[in-house]
Amino acid sequence: MKTLEYISAPEAAKKWGISERRVQKLCEENRIPGVAKFSRLWLIPKDAEKPVDKRKREENRK
Repeated sequence: MKTLEYISAPEAAKKWGISERRVQKLCEENRIPGVAKFSRLWLIPKDAEKPVDKRKREENRK
């Protein structure tokens, strides 16, 4: 049986170069697979990839 390792929202924010609040919003919006909420703490799988930011426009879009 494989045990999943988790990191906190502040750790994910540092790893991905975004704010802790942004990580929390991504968790709330179910944009990160495998997240779990324990009380007020978001637990994010250690190997989770940073979701694509849909707010940014594509470079080649005209």
